[in-house]
Amino acid sequence: MTTARLRITPELQMFLPANRRQEWQEVTPDGTATLGHHVESLGVPLTEVGPMLADGRQVPPSHLLAPGDVVEVHPVPRPQPLPEEPRFLLDVHLGTLARRLRLLGIDAAYHNDMDDPELVVQANEERRVLLTQDRGLLRRRALWLGAYVRGSAPSDQLRDLLQRFAPPLRPWTRCTACNGVLAPVSKDEVEPELEAGTRRSYDAYGRCESCGQVYWHGAHSGHLEEIIRMATAWVA
Repeated sequence: MTTARLRITPELQMFLPANRRQEWQEVTPDGTATLGHHVESLGVPLTEVGPMLADGRQVPPSHLLAPGDVVEVHPVPRPQPLPEEPRFLLDVHLGTLARRLRLLGIDAAYHNDMDDPELVVQANEERRVLLTQDRGLLRRRALWLGAYVRGSAPSDQLRDLLQRFAPPLRPWTRCTACNGVLAPVSKDEVEPELEAGTRRSYDAYGRCESCGQVYWHGAHSGHLEEIIRMATAWVA
């Protein structure tokens, strides 16, 4: 036998090409390509891979396959352990998700004008988990840690992220516009910036310490409270 067999568990098969989306994959060891290389060559980013078992023994991505080897490739465990409270950086296509994370008090950096190399630099310098649906970006060797965001609807994306990382939620503590921290302010302090109807209707306010944006629980707070309610249930 000149090939090795990889068993790709169902959670990871979405990354395989449509015409190869099956549990068992055959690869040809050449004595130099690592197990990690073979897995990524099938289309599965290593950021999404957890334990890999050869004959029941866990092996690292650097493991060299031999003909006849059989390896089980499992997804990253959920919740995924991290060395510290997770901080995120989202790529240009995940702006709505970024705002929802900030609503929940999660540190979520986002820029709509950064290219891939700049994203990798910021993620590495600030030790942020880079969130993306770009598999090529996740395969960049320089990236310290990334995660593929599953789902097309923002609610599905949020649920996937919360279930994967289980970050602590602190709703209404971050600016949804810039990710800055909100601080309580008196009504008198912000009154010159408010419309007459807002001044009459609301008494509790916060201001972003970074950009100065003023916040209060206004007409849209019911929708936002529903997002918070669902998020709290997902991480319970």
